[in-house]
Amino acid sequence: MDNSNFQAYEDEIQALEEEIRLLTEKYEDIRQESTFFSNEEILESIKSFQRETRGKTEGHESPSDLKAELESLETDLSFLMAFTGFHFTSHSKKTVEKTRNRTVQKHRLSGKCHSLSFQLEFQLLEMQNNEEVSAVVSDLSIIMESREDSNVHKFVSSIEERGDLLTFFGSLSTYAEWYEHRRHTFLHFK
Repeated sequence: MDNSNFQAYEDEIQALEEEIRLLTEKYEDIRQESTFFSNEEILESIKSFQRETRGKTEGHESPSDLKAELESLETDLSFLMAFTGFHFTSHSKKTVEKTRNRTVQKHRLSGKCHSLSFQLEFQLLEMQNNEEVSAVVSDLSIIMESREDSNVHKFVSSIEERGDLLTFFGSLSTYAEWYEHRRHTFLHFK
């Protein structure tokens, strides 16, 4: 084999390796991009999944079992939304850093609790030691429509400083419920 043919093959191999590297990077970027799903898109995906699995359930659960499980999950979700008052409208997640035992993800979340809208943005650091996984919230930013109330503003500021999502959701649920009661009471007297 002469050197010109050999060099042509080497050039072709290098071009293909570069194309594979670029496509891999593009795939990773697309996979990590933030995604927003509306309730309609989620329901459409569920229905599409149901249609696809109707013919592919041989050796697995029957379609009626899957449909019953899906209905059970939808009922549970509806119950939790009614019980807590939370209705999430969008969520996005982007992986910022990933190593063998450490992952940093940036989350954006928006929704309503009763009639109060909110938006959250935070970073979640997950570290794995042996079989334990620990998670730390940082860079928490909360946007609420009722921040003009000085007490709510102080509360939100302290939650942002501590990065305490659990306290935020628990307190927001209670505050939003009573906010609704006050609003209805004042409307009654108008």
